[in-house]
Amino acid sequence: MRIFDPHIHMTSRTTNDYEAMYAAGVRALVEPAFWLGQPRTSVESFCDYFDGLVGWERFRASQFGIAHHCTIALNPKEANDPRCLDVLDVLPRYLAKDGVVAVGEVGFDSMTTAEEKAFSRQLALAAEFELPVLVHTPHRDKEAGTQRTLDLVEESGIPPGHVLVDHLNEVTVGLVADTGCWMGFSIYPDTKMDEHRMVRILQDRGLDRVLVNSAADWGRSDPLKTAKTGAAMLDAGYTDADVDRVLWQNPVEFFGQSGRLLLPDDGDAHTDAGATYEGNSILRGARPEG
Repeated sequence: MRIFDPHIHMTSRTTNDYEAMYAAGVRALVEPAFWLGQPRTSVESFCDYFDGLVGWERFRASQFGIAHHCTIALNPKEANDPRCLDVLDVLPRYLAKDGVVAVGEVGFDSMTTAEEKAFSRQLALAAEFELPVLVHTPHRDKEAGTQRTLDLVEESGIPPGHVLVDHLNEVTVGLVADTGCWMGFSIYPDTKMDEHRMVRILQDRGLDRVLVNSAADWGRSDPLKTAKTGAAMLDAGYTDADVDRVLWQNPVEFFGQSGRLLLPDDGDAHTDAGATYEGNSILRGARPEG
């Protein structure tokens, strides 16, 4: 089983997670720009974070045989903080970089006017840079938030096939299914979707334009939920080819529209344990010789 996790926040995960993910079949991922869990206080903190996404974290993933990509944006939650809004002027610098495969996460958190303004402005940036868009749908009032998301996407003129509407469930998938947008599902241990509910949606809706992710971050989450979804699909009678389509081919097709995918050869995960990035390595402590 080969896996492309299209939404996972590896900056908040450990090297043990990378090792377990590789062992489970993960060979590529996308890390969307996210919030810290506490407020950022300046635009400079965003720049440091974005630099890490396109630099150190890509290197760290490569040390475990996984191709790391990212999406860049002002996320919806932080769009409500006036201290953060100037980062919108900085985004073009990062949207032009290799390995940045979409604008995201954008969308709604609390359905505020500030969130809508930031969302619309970033949709315009996606059109300018000809990048796909990764959209976060709100955890509260999800149905209304998803519908307003689709309205803004239509108003933007961005082709629906360039838009991934994420964090869907049984209630909201029907809103997106007939629009031409891609449908994203986050598989969580306790909330949102689980792998068995995901299989039932696949049985009902089919495999077209469906992306499955772990959305693992610094909260309660599981970076192996993509692999567990693949196993649940096999248990339900899907073929290896079906699993490959959902867990590999679909994310490659969607993010491949950026022209910036950096997919790896399926070789040895640990080709150069002593490699460094700007003088830093993932090793800790000296190793005995011989």
